[in-house]
Amino acid sequence: MSEDINISVPDIGDFDGVPVIEILVKVGDEVQAEDSLITLESDKATMDVPSPVAGTIQSISVKEGDEVKQGDAIAVLSPAEANETNEAAAPAEIAQEAPSEDKAKDKSSKAAPAAAIIDDKADTAPETNRIKAFREAHKKAPPVAPPPGQRAGIATVHASPSIRRYARLLGADLTQVRGSGPKGRILKTDVKTWISLQLSKLNAGQESGGMGIPAMPEIDFSEFGEIEIEPFSRIQKLSAPHLHRAWLNVPHVTHHDEADITETEAFRQSLKKEYADKGTRITLLSFIMKAVVGSLKKFPHFNASISPDGTSYILKKYFNIGVAVDTPKGLVVPVIRDVDRLSIQEISEALTDLSGRAREGKLKGHEMKGGCMSISSLGGIGGTAFTPIVNAPEVAILGITRSKMQPVWNGTEFEPRLMLPLDLSYDHRAIDGAEAARFMAYLVSLFVDVRRLLL
Repeated sequence: MSEDINISVPDIGDFDGVPVIEILVKVGDEVQAEDSLITLESDKATMDVPSPVAGTIQSISVKEGDEVKQGDAIAVLSPAEANETNEAAAPAEIAQEAPSEDKAKDKSSKAAPAAAIIDDKADTAPETNRIKAFREAHKKAPPVAPPPGQRAGIATVHASPSIRRYARLLGADLTQVRGSGPKGRILKTDVKTWISLQLSKLNAGQESGGMGIPAMPEIDFSEFGEIEIEPFSRIQKLSAPHLHRAWLNVPHVTHHDEADITETEAFRQSLKKEYADKGTRITLLSFIMKAVVGSLKKFPHFNASISPDGTSYILKKYFNIGVAVDTPKGLVVPVIRDVDRLSIQEISEALTDLSGRAREGKLKGHEMKGGCMSISSLGGIGGTAFTPIVNAPEVAILGITRSKMQPVWNGTEFEPRLMLPLDLSYDHRAIDGAEAARFMAYLVSLFVDVRRLLL
């Protein structure tokens, strides 16, 4: 009766900590000589450790994610000869034909070399092609440790080194990719499919972490108390990925300042009754838009977008201003075109029309495109400052909060002045801090004396 064979890791060179990425058999499986038992893989190559002889797997000493070296135990195998002996001792009616002595010798001579390759006591046995290839791949450079997830046995990725490099190039997380190859091995097409899926989620507003940013974990909030699920509105579903994309791609900087609008507000109040009789409500926002256009003319880099290759300004010769409007279904940004050609009255009328239709959900698609710069006004809601997100591909956005009376030193005494907080967020790739400060200083000067808008 043949004794059980202890199968160990063959000579793979002087390398420690090669991860086991796949267990190809289980206890009780019958295997043939040279059948693969486990798969080892480093960043350079993969190899299968074969069975030395035909037989039955009695036990397995490793699991996926383990790191092994030469001589480490893999499994215990009961050779097929042992099974034949047991069968010969069975009742006579199940008697088997005994193999001839010549056949037994022939089988033994075939099995011996394979066993020697696996047995850690056989140092001079010839290597299989798989083992030779594995050792050859590691001659040029020292082995690279597998990813932390594999080292800890947390996640096992079945992919070749070339697929791993391809995934790293595209930023794909192989632990989330479902393999379609043999035994679940990840192929190049699987990586492409995963990337396409992530892009489709972005377009659908379902992004789950991109650019290497881990997704937020899912939490069952119902375990802490009663909850209610309220789906996003259609506007929120569309705007969420746009805002996320802008925040991730635009290096935001926000410049804060205050404008003395005492005289401007006094002038606006003087116009209110006159234009109220004409059915027009003159708003402070109309003056702000005019002032912004004046500043855009003075500082053309603010009236621009960055070229797709990121090396040029696309300077705009028109002046379209977007205005954020709060609606019951979410925030929308209609665009008023050619503000430089409109009067304060015409701007006020356009604002009334667009904001009214925005709240009713009646805006047309083209009325929310083509802006040069946006304005987000919290108006009478409150607040002293905030950081608006640039409405890319624009390069700047102006935030406005509620004005208030403040004591201001005029050189001899404090006097009450109406001050308007301003928050300018800009794309630091297109605009530096000094230019932003000059833009804001000029904008503030226009508020102090609206007659400057005529210059």
